[in-house]
Amino acid sequence: MGWTAIGAVAAPVVWGSTYLVTTELLPPGRPLLDGALRALPAGLLLLAIGRTLPAGSWWWRSVVLGALNIAIFFALLFVAAERMPGGVAATLIALQPLAVGVLAVPLLGVPLLPRRVVAGVAGVGGVALLVLQGDARVDPLGVAAALGAAASMSVGVILVQRWGRPGALLPFAAWQLTAGGLLLVPFALAFEGLPATLSTGNAAGFAYLTLIGAAVTYPLWFRTIRRVSAPVASFLGLFSPVTATVLGVIAAGEGLTAWQAAGLAITLASIAAAQVSPVALFSRLRSQRSSTCPEPS
Repeated sequence: MGWTAIGAVAAPVVWGSTYLVTTELLPPGRPLLDGALRALPAGLLLLAIGRTLPAGSWWWRSVVLGALNIAIFFALLFVAAERMPGGVAATLIALQPLAVGVLAVPLLGVPLLPRRVVAGVAGVGGVALLVLQGDARVDPLGVAAALGAAASMSVGVILVQRWGRPGALLPFAAWQLTAGGLLLVPFALAFEGLPATLSTGNAAGFAYLTLIGAAVTYPLWFRTIRRVSAPVASFLGLFSPVTATVLGVIAAGEGLTAWQAAGLAITLASIAAAQVSPVALFSRLRSQRSSTCPEPS
């Protein structure tokens, strides 16, 4: 696997570890504060490294992208997770590749390919098998929040590709993380407040989410969107529930159930199907075979 492919997969894989880090290391009951402290310090760090501020229309565009990709997404995701089991929320948010595919038609002029529709439906089914538990409950407000989170991120991903990037990658990510973090701070302080104390584990958890979960991954994610297109990149987000499930199984010292194993296989197959068409893959394999096995003279 080349460095480009590793970079494309790295962001959603790391984001899949967020749930375990949050539950094991962070103070409980402060999801908005967790999001603010994940985004804002990372944005300021990247801003200090890149030393470039937005210019012209990129002031308001950065706020819009920061709201969609960071603030609104985090807030609605946390509402969904609080009102429903994480598996239900993850399954609904797995609708994002389908939403991006539909939005890409009018906003990017990208056709909605039948194989990506099939892959998107299969991805939702695979995630459902992977993460849903028998005691899963559905809450109307939680469902609305999960669908809103998927919609917010979908529009944000589309706009990242539509508007392009005005300069270097790090400042581009910094503007969005800073804007998103600043939008979250007043809500976090108003509804949750600050914890009385922070343990060493809390500090380690925040450091991981800030440095690895935001400062490293978001530049990689925005680069991936530009290189492979928004509809294709959105399928890579399905690596997050896969990673979360695998880490949860490892932490619990258990193995995957048969249903989870089937869900894992279906999810990975849907990601692969969205990246390369079967015809292109067959043609590539046939070309490689012809070049390595020349016909006898």
